[in-house]
Amino acid sequence: MIIVPLKEGENIERALKKFKRKFEKTGVIRELRSRQAFIKPSVRRREEIKKAAYVQKMQEGEE
Repeated sequence: MIIVPLKEGENIERALKKFKRKFEKTGVIRELRSRQAFIKPSVRRREEIKKAAYVQKMQEGEE
């Protein structure tokens, strides 16, 4: 359960923003979206390899 402590006289919009940030960090929505459709392990692994190659290429370009 997410708890957002409020200070005396704190704006409700600010507290809502804190709550949204904490909720996003938990990754619940991301997990729900990933579970909507089954992805074969081979496809998932292939995507991870492609992403790693892309990141490595970008890092080599910076240097």
